[in-house]
Amino acid sequence: MSRTGAVKDFYCALGAKSSSAGYRLEVFTSLASTNDEAMSRVSAGDPGHLWIVAATQTKGRGRMGRSWVSPPGNLYASLLLIDPAPPARLAEIGFVAGVALIDALRALAGPGPSIRLKWPNDALGDGAKMSGLLLEGARLRDGHFACVVGVGVNCASSPSDAPYPTASLKSIGAASWDRGALFAALSDRFADWLEVWARGDNFAAIRAAWMERAGGIGERARVDRKGERLEGSFRGIDAQGRMLLERLDGFVETIEAGDVAFDPRKA
Repeated sequence: MSRTGAVKDFYCALGAKSSSAGYRLEVFTSLASTNDEAMSRVSAGDPGHLWIVAATQTKGRGRMGRSWVSPPGNLYASLLLIDPAPPARLAEIGFVAGVALIDALRALAGPGPSIRLKWPNDALGDGAKMSGLLLEGARLRDGHFACVVGVGVNCASSPSDAPYPTASLKSIGAASWDRGALFAALSDRFADWLEVWARGDNFAAIRAAWMERAGGIGERARVDRKGERLEGSFRGIDAQGRMLLERLDGFVETIEAGDVAFDPRKA
């Protein structure tokens, strides 16, 4: 592991399982974006199985081009994988990551707080958003495919000016909100669930685990997609990971992308 300008209160190490499985780690005091750094390693020919972690980000990014505020005290990490699955199955890694993150968060939080998944892969702490995940990829000149999974988690703090409720491990009363401990747990659980997923051959197991950890199933939901607003009841995800939304007329919409809010009467 290399450490660039390490800060005194920031220690990060791989979990025992991921370390023994051959994953590597590089830690930085500050980066523009851990995803950007991981993608730059692709251009340099990195073989993958590499975690990039930063104490802060100056240009953190979320889904749909949104910025991700990245103050000290929270976790910012990206995993670079090369050819983790056939290209048609790569989007499933987001669900693998979501399941792994929930397990890691619950390990730190203890039995009190409610930590659930929100479609497709956000973590909710007592109903408020605690994390974001950004999946990016690139086809290489030699035909191989690089995939980067970026994870941002509110450990010590969460933004106060977001257009939705936010939370951190600290604010929900977790037993621990140490970002180093969270990363160690996440790296191990991610390695475990990637093995279960089996390069896409066993997404059924990931889907089942996702459903067990999901929040909002059976609740009223609102989905905004491409200028269209849909309302209905959240019925889980299908075999491809698409959201199932049962409209008031009983028709079930399958949704591949969109912004989701539960109970639109309160949103």
